[in-house]
Amino acid sequence: MKKFFYHNSLSIVFLLLFIGAFIGQVFFGIEEYNKELLENGGHAVTMSNYLTTGHFIEATFENWESEFLQMALLVWLTIFLKQKGSSESKGFDGDEEVDREPSANRKGAPWPVKKGGVWLWLYKNSLTISLFLLFFASFVLHFYGSLKDENTVNVLKGDPQLSLVDYLGESRFWFESFQNWQSEFLSVFAIIVLSIFLRQKGSSQSKPVDAPHSETGE
Repeated sequence: MKKFFYHNSLSIVFLLLFIGAFIGQVFFGIEEYNKELLENGGHAVTMSNYLTTGHFIEATFENWESEFLQMALLVWLTIFLKQKGSSESKGFDGDEEVDREPSANRKGAPWPVKKGGVWLWLYKNSLTISLFLLFFASFVLHFYGSLKDENTVNVLKGDPQLSLVDYLGESRFWFESFQNWQSEFLSVFAIIVLSIFLRQKGSSQSKPVDAPHSETGE
């Protein structure tokens, strides 16, 4: 068990941080939602009911959507775009280890590599494909939650409910999306540029402390 935690400590810590932040979101989210309901003449909901509300669904997947989008684009764009001096970029001199064609004869090669054909193609692009699929799923759920929350407010105010097509033309959903997208793109830009000049000893996201600024990452 000790060996398991040692080998998986990075993912375990981030999973625990996610769970803690998610619990915090739910705890404060239901308080905020019930306050809004009561202010508009509605009735407070229970925790189980809150988890099915548009307020919760929209808030959750609005953030997941932008995270998966920025990760998908970073993985895909770093295939062919480069930044001199950044630890997030491949080098400029020839192909690197990640560029070589997979070999079915390599010891321990995953089964899609040995299978070849469409399975190999899918596996070669599986990280990007998975991240884009997670983005699109989160995008759809964000839209659903945002529309549901908007119509809940409309019911409380006595206004007509919006259809799916009508809501696509509303500014709220797109404002929610773009305000998150821009923050994610800014954070990626920051790590790409800052890693040229700044260091963190021991981190895989940093170049060696004594490396010149012009040296691009692995």
